[in-house]
Amino acid sequence: MRTFSIALTICLLVAGTPNRRQQETASKAQAEPSTPEEIRKFNTEQISALEKQIASTENQPSEAVFKNIKILTGIPAGNLLKIMQMGFSQSLGTSCAHCHVVGQWEKEDKPTKQIARDMWNMDHAVVSDYLKKMEGLKDRNPLVNCTTCHRGQLKPALNLDAPKN
Repeated sequence: MRTFSIALTICLLVAGTPNRRQQETASKAQAEPSTPEEIRKFNTEQISALEKQIASTENQPSEAVFKNIKILTGIPAGNLLKIMQMGFSQSLGTSCAHCHVVGQWEKEDKPTKQIARDMWNMDHAVVSDYLKKMEGLKDRNPLVNCTTCHRGQLKPALNLDAPKN
């Protein structure tokens, strides 16, 4: 349950200078994928390349393996990649390129990266400062994450589905 709640904001940032394959991938991926199939394929390719790159260090803390980690410190590097793919990308219905400069993961060029960090902090504040203090909640470990509001879309879902009869 805790692992899933780690699905709100983060930086996926690789240590070291991008290698040739990363640079080629970055130049090919200048246009952000837009369809769900393109996004899934793009993210899978990026995560697979990063998994190969960190193969011997996937159990080390994320901040020891990746550069510029500001949230999710202490998380094993391999888990960070899964959180990024399963949590953030799926919850927001977007690709890694929405927040990151592909192949130069540590860069701060996109404001969406800081927005994701701020949303992460908001999520944890809602849970710890409000939900956990509410009397009468049956669940003493309430959970709020990206999916709670975004439902697989960049903008939070503002409309409810029609009631099912």
